[in-house]
Amino acid sequence: MQTATDEHGRTFREAWIAGVTKHYPGDPKPSYVTPWEETPDWERQAAAAVYSQVRAFVEISAGNTAKLTRNQKGRFVALCWIAQIHKHIDNPKPSYVADFDDLPQWQRETDADIFERIETDA
Repeated sequence: MQTATDEHGRTFREAWIAGVTKHYPGDPKPSYVTPWEETPDWERQAAAAVYSQVRAFVEISAGNTAKLTRNQKGRFVALCWIAQIHKHIDNPKPSYVADFDDLPQWQRETDADIFERIETDA
């Protein structure tokens, strides 16, 4: 039985894969486009948590997130994701917890796409 948490995590993952497919230059690493069913448990939990954080932010903001720039939206997703990385990985690689400005352009665009997908759901 699929829970709302599973559905939210799956939506996050599908938005990630769609963004990678759209924005990644060349062929992405296979792990970037791994289907939900093959995604590690910790990553599923992290995806569901970030979805919930973004959705709560959108709902609390009473529709005013539409006024945010794509950069601001992507930054919020990235920051929520970094917190999940620290929750699930004791000593993450620096690239896993890099500041938004240090992420490659494709990843910044993908994070913004994720925010906008969740914004649409809310």
